[in-house]
Order: sequence, then structure tokens, then C-alpha cells
Amino acid sequence: MYPTIILELIDDLKKLPGIGEKTAERLALHLTNWDSEDLKHFGTHLIELKTNISFCDICGLLTDDHICSICKDETKDKTQIMVVSDSKDVFAIEKTKTFHGNYHVLNGLIDFSKGIEPKDLNFDKLTNRVKDIKEIIIATNSNVEGELTAQYIKSLYKDLDLTISRLGYGLPVGADLKYADQLTLTKAVENRQKY
Repeated sequence: MYPTIILELIDDLKKLPGIGEKTAERLALHLTNWDSEDLKHFGTHLIELKTNISFCDICGLLTDDHICSICKDETKDKTQIMVVSDSKDVFAIEKTKTFHGNYHVLNGLIDFSKGIEPKDLNFDKLTNRVKDIKEIIIATNSNVEGELTAQYIKSLYKDLDLTISRLGYGLPVGADLKYADQLTLTKAVENRQKY
């Protein structure tokens, strides 16, 4: 029914997260309405994702330079490092403007079921960085892989003279107690704060 190039573009678009057959079809057809110049820019940007984006030599964040803008920022508190699983976490936390330290991106989480071990993640550079810091803040998800990674980090640096903390988690703002699952309620009680 569709020309081959549109079918191939639909297949490409379906590889994106959250894009199913109908959405991919709609997007592919929409792109046929773009003018040639816009399509060239779009194609160039896609190519540049692979040629110009790499990981920061210090923290592992996605960047278009050897050192990311966060590591270059002299106003950041160099005594704190927040450890996250991927760059998306850094971007989300930075939008809140509440954390003023540095980051360390592991680029994944320990997941033995998928064959991902600590040696596969960005721990070597973290170990080199902890000499000069006072606090590691673990900001991994509260799923099995995130908890396993958090425990590994804690065990790795437990003998050093630094504080190891974990982001608080529990009930989200506006949550209704009767709809919360048991683990969420447990964590909410454990992470309670003085009021």
C-alpha cells in the first residue's frame, strides 16, 4: 500500500519508545509534508547524535564536549556527588534547581539477569572521584536493579570517611493512601521527616 521508503520509515519510528504502528504511520506521513530544507536539518541532527554526542570524561553525562557543562560549572559544590543511572536522571534533577553538587552517571544499573555487572558500569571513574568528596547521594530507582546498585555503592565506599545517603522516596505529592502499594507505604513510613 505505502511506498517502500515510507514503510521503512514507519519501521524506524516504531523503534522509538512509546511509538506504536499507528503513531509511526502518522509521523511518517507527516514528514512527507515537510519541505526539503527541514528534512535535511532533521537528518543532519540525527546523524550528529552519533558523531557529536559522547560521554563526559569526568562524570559520564551525555555531552557534545569532552567535559560537560555541569562539571565545568565552578558554582557547583564539588564535595557532593549524586550517583544516577543515566543522563535522563541528571536532566530531570537539574530542572528542579534543588541540587547544587556534581553528578556521576553509571550509564545503567546492575542487572545480573541481563548480564550487567559492576564492571560493565561507570564505577572506575567514580572511585577516582570519591577521594575529594564528603557525600555520595545515591539516586537510583527503587526497583530491584536500583536497590542492588545502591547496596553495591554503599558496600564499595563504606570504609571511606564520607557520608553515603539515598534520595528519600515514598508517597508522591497528592497521593491517596488507600491506593498506594505496600512497598510505597513502607518506604514512606521509613523516610518520614520531622514536621
